[in-house]
Amino acid sequence: MWGLFFVSPFIIGFAVFLLGPMLFSLYGSFTNYNLTSKMDFLGLANFKRMFTQDELFWTSLYNTAYYVIFNIPLTTLGSIFLAVLLNRRIRGISIFRTIFYLPAILSGVAVYVLWMQLLSPSTGLVNTILAFIGIKGPAWLFDPNWTKPALILMRLWSVGGSMLLYLATLQNVPKQLYESAEIDGANSFQQFLNITLPMITPIIFYDIVTSTIGAFQIFQEAYVMTESGTAGPANSLLFYNFHMWNKAFVAFDMGYAMAMSMILFIIVLVLTFINLKVAPRWVHYGGGNSA
Repeated sequence: MWGLFFVSPFIIGFAVFLLGPMLFSLYGSFTNYNLTSKMDFLGLANFKRMFTQDELFWTSLYNTAYYVIFNIPLTTLGSIFLAVLLNRRIRGISIFRTIFYLPAILSGVAVYVLWMQLLSPSTGLVNTILAFIGIKGPAWLFDPNWTKPALILMRLWSVGGSMLLYLATLQNVPKQLYESAEIDGANSFQQFLNITLPMITPIIFYDIVTSTIGAFQIFQEAYVMTESGTAGPANSLLFYNFHMWNKAFVAFDMGYAMAMSMILFIIVLVLTFINLKVAPRWVHYGGGNSA
C-alpha cells in the first residue's frame, strides 16, 4: 500500500493526461466527432476516407517521410562530426563548445523568423554567399523543390543538443583503448572506426529513435515559415501533423484527425519496434554485451 501511495502521482498523471486521452482518441477515430456534436459511431469510415479519398493525406505522408529519411542521417552525422571535433584538449575549446550549442537553446519561433530572412531569395545571407562564389541560389521557401531541403538545412544548424550527448559519451571512452591502438600502429581513422564508433553506438541508437519520433511530429516550422500557415507552394510543406492540425482545428473534423493520429501512432510504433529489433546487431555496450 505504501508503494502504491508513493507512485500514485505518476499513476494518476499517466491515467489522466496520457492513457485517458489516448483511449478517447482511439474511440473518437471511429466517430464523426467535431467538438460540439454527438459522437456518432462510423466504424472504419474515417480510415477508408483517409486512404481512398484524401489526396492530401498521401501528400503529407510523403513530405514527412522525405523529411525523416534525409533529416535523421544528416543530423546524426553532423552531431557526431561536431562532437569529435570538439573533443579536443586545446585552449579555448569550451568557448567553441558553447558557440555550437547555443542554437539548440534559442526560441523556436525566433529561429524560424531568422531563417526566413537568411533564406530570402534576393536579400538573404545564404544566397548572397552562394552568389559570391559564383552559384545562383535557389528560391528556397518559394520553390516546392527546395522547401524541405531548406528546413533540413535549418535543422542542421541546431544539432548542438545532440552534439552535447555525443561529446559527453566520447569523453567517457577509456583512454587506454586509444593508447593500445597507437602501440599496434592504428591511425586516427582506424581508431575512430574500431574504438570510438562502437563505444558511442548506444547514444547513436538513442538519438536515432528519439529523433525519428520527433521528426514525424514536425509542425511548427512549416506553420511559421509559410505565409498564413498555407503549407508552402504546392503543399510542399504540408507535413502529416500539419494536415492533421488543419482537419482538427480548421475544419473541426476531429474524428478524422483522431484517425490520422492513430495511423501516425502505428507508424512510429512499427519503426521503433524495427529499431529495437535491429539494435542488437550494431549497438555495443561497455560491458561487451549487445543491446
